[in-house]
Amino acid sequence: MKKILKFMGIIIGLAIIFITISYINHRIQLSIENELFVPNGEMVEVNGHRMHVYTEGQGDMTLVFMSGGGTCSPILDFKSLYSLLIDKYRIVVVEKAGYGFSDVVDIDRDIDNVLSETRQALLKAEISGPYILCAHSMSGIEALYWAQTYPSEVSAIIGLDMAVPESYEEYNINMPIIKLSAFAANVGITRWIPRVWQSDAVKYGSLTNEEKELYKVIFYRRTATKTMLNEVREIKVSAGIVRENGVPDVPILMFSSNGEGTGWNKNEWRTFQKNYIENIKDEEIVNLDCSHYVHDIEYKKIADETQRFIENLN
Repeated sequence: MKKILKFMGIIIGLAIIFITISYINHRIQLSIENELFVPNGEMVEVNGHRMHVYTEGQGDMTLVFMSGGGTCSPILDFKSLYSLLIDKYRIVVVEKAGYGFSDVVDIDRDIDNVLSETRQALLKAEISGPYILCAHSMSGIEALYWAQTYPSEVSAIIGLDMAVPESYEEYNINMPIIKLSAFAANVGITRWIPRVWQSDAVKYGSLTNEEKELYKVIFYRRTATKTMLNEVREIKVSAGIVRENGVPDVPILMFSSNGEGTGWNKNEWRTFQKNYIENIKDEEIVNLDCSHYVHDIEYKKIADETQRFIENLN
């Protein structure tokens, strides 16, 4: 028993030393990287904190890109796709609290609060609707709620492998693992893991080397933030509210992945999406043989299909 306790003491001691070294190194690196962490859009104040709104392109139609849960840099994550659309449309990326260049804050993340802040950010940035909402993953719940609650503001929804209420009914959210990820990010342990910051946007998208370096900088600041954790805690309740409100009467184009990265297999994931929109008058599903971040992989096909869909709306 003494040997076991001594061994455990050594392990705990080494762990404390490693965490301390990681934290010190992390703080030093954050200080060095500060000069790169500069917003390239407009910072607006919403509910006492700052949100980042990025706008580019021209056109009568405004496409609002809404990131999935935990996406550290929405602006760079969507860039491969929206860069193919800016010649015809005005694109907007709203970075929610806790994401990208927006402030990390410990606030309530129920569906009303999240949507209210997105709408206020657009209002402060003087970007008026109606909008075409381009929603990835978890933000599909927000997009659907937006169309339910303010139908005059939403002319269509482009689902970038977006979640629907049924996606969360039986979904097991592993909060201990998410909290462990947050701890690892906060003390800098993630910096010791090779290429952990290389998301699909980096690996498959069209980002420049400078943009990839910026993505890396943002990753170490915006991974599993406390704002993101609050959002995850509320998502099943939010999805339930959207389910109870029924299906909004708005055209929907859905891009569906092969299920990889969603927690569901291909048939289950696509069935959720198909079932949700089957009674919508103007609906369409495009199946893609790629993983969950479809806009980072099949961005050319998505851009072409999106333009065709919008032209048919007009």
